[in-house]
Parts: sequence; structure tokens; C-alpha cells
Amino acid sequence: MLPAEEEKSLPLPERWPRASKFTLSACAAAVAELVTFPLDLTKTRLQVQGEAAIRRSGTVAGQVVPYRGMLRTAVGIVQEEGLLKLWQGATPALYRHIVYSGVRIVAYEHLRDSVLGRAEDGSFPFWKAVVGGMSAGAIGQFFASPTDLVKVQMQMEGKRKLEGKPLRFQGVHHAFMKILSEGGIRGLWVGWVPNVQRAALVNMGDLTTYDSVKHFLLLNTPLVDNSVTHSVASACSGLVAAVLGTPADVVKTRIMNQPRGNHGRGLLYKSSMDCLIQTVQGEGFMSLYKGFMPTWMRMAPWSLVFWLTYEQIRRICGISSF
Repeated sequence: MLPAEEEKSLPLPERWPRASKFTLSACAAAVAELVTFPLDLTKTRLQVQGEAAIRRSGTVAGQVVPYRGMLRTAVGIVQEEGLLKLWQGATPALYRHIVYSGVRIVAYEHLRDSVLGRAEDGSFPFWKAVVGGMSAGAIGQFFASPTDLVKVQMQMEGKRKLEGKPLRFQGVHHAFMKILSEGGIRGLWVGWVPNVQRAALVNMGDLTTYDSVKHFLLLNTPLVDNSVTHSVASACSGLVAAVLGTPADVVKTRIMNQPRGNHGRGLLYKSSMDCLIQTVQGEGFMSLYKGFMPTWMRMAPWSLVFWLTYEQIRRICGISSF
């Protein structure tokens, strides 16, 4: 059999391994995103409450935003805006994860297996896992940053309506076009620096922790490569990702949601560092962990659903375990 014919006879995962892994991880991420999206919306609303910069600028003079916990915020959204509003912004979130999760998974496996080098017994030094996880997360988030910008701004539309402000967008396509017309191509990457910083930290928690814990369990305990091992590793990765990523997530959300002038420049913060300093000075250090509980409660089930789904899809398609 000729080499070309032999290649065509191979299963798709073997002919196009990276494309197959990209597609499978995007599918698993879409499932996880739909299941846990209401917690992401709740987290975003909590993170922009009581912004010191807004109080100083007088943007909402005379308005006092009530501080509500995670559960009261979610119930309030349902009561004031309707149940389906818990999934407001879900479409760009799905777009984001198709790009973000696909790129980060493929990038991490390439770095681990080809660039940094994994040992034959499956062990991978922790420092290499940290470098691989942070690099893969940063690369994936840079490409997905425009969809994340649209997602954050659309999640705040229900709040704007309640405050009597006009809605900015009529849908995902309109949001993309409006941001593009007002800020140009660069406008789609507003907030990409804190976005990438957050993704690097989150993936140091998610990819690095999952991969390290999973292979530690396989090499040092009686556990085998099954759903139990995947569940334990994903639980650890969700917690570490939430602890490392929440401060950067607060900064990212505020920068992306701030009002902008005619030239597309933010009116409240000059940079991610400026936002960080203003937040800590005006609201205290713990304000960086606003929305931590919904962040963790979302990351934990998101990580669980994603990794279990992804590992099972890989097994069904004949691809080796992550």
C-alpha cells in the first residue's frame, strides 16, 4: 500500500491529532460552559459592585449599589430580570471556550510532549508543568480575548437596563461590530493584558495541577487511569485555579466593563496595574477576592465536567489519556 493510501486508511485522530484534540476539547468545554454559566454571570455582577473608581468619578452619583452575596445576587437576577438572564452572554462565552480551550489544550500537550519533554514513565517535573500551563493559558487567552470582551460587556446589559441606562448591544454580532467600529481592531483586544495574566495564573492552577496530581496519583497510589482519578485531579485543579485567578479576574472584569471615551480609552483605569492599585486602596485587599465563592463554585464543577467529558471523549475516539 502506498504511503498516501496508508495515511488515508488511518482513523481521523491519527491523521490529524492536533485538530482532533482541538475539536474534542472545544466540545467538552462547551458542555462545561453551559452547565456552569449562571455562576460566571453571578461572579461578574459581584466583581463590579461598589467600584471605588466609579464612586470617585461620579458615574453613578446618587445610586447606592447593594452588596449581595452569591445566592442573593443569583436570586435577584432571576426576580428582577428573569430566569433566562442567568445565561445572558452565554453565546460569546461558548465562542470563547471553543477558541480558548482548544488552543490551550493543544498548546500544553505540544509543550509537554515535544518541547519541554516528558519522561518515558509519564512523569513531568513540576516546574516544567508550571511553564507549560502558564504559556498554554496565555496563548489560548490571547486568541480568545475579543470573545471574552463581548461576553463581559453583554453580561452587564441586564444591570444597565435595571439602572435605566440604554442597552449597548442587540446581540453578539452587533456587539462585535460596535466594538470594532468604535475602537478598531485594537478595541477587540481591550483588557487583553490582565486577561492573559489571569489565564496564565488560572492554567497554572488548572492544567498544571490537573496534570501533576493525576500523574502523581497514577505513579504513587493504587489508583488507575479512570473517572475517580480524573475527579480527584479536577477537584484539586479547580480550587488552585480559583485561588490564583480571582484577583486577576476582578481586575480584568473591571477594565473590560469600564466606560470608554471617544477614542476607546478607559475613563476609570489607565492600566491593569492602575486598576489593581485603585481597587486595593479604595476597597481593601480582600476586594480582589470579590466573587471568589462563585468563581470557585464555578471552576470546581466546570473543571470536573470538562475533564471527565474530555477524557471520556478521547477514550471513545481512540486517543490516549491526557
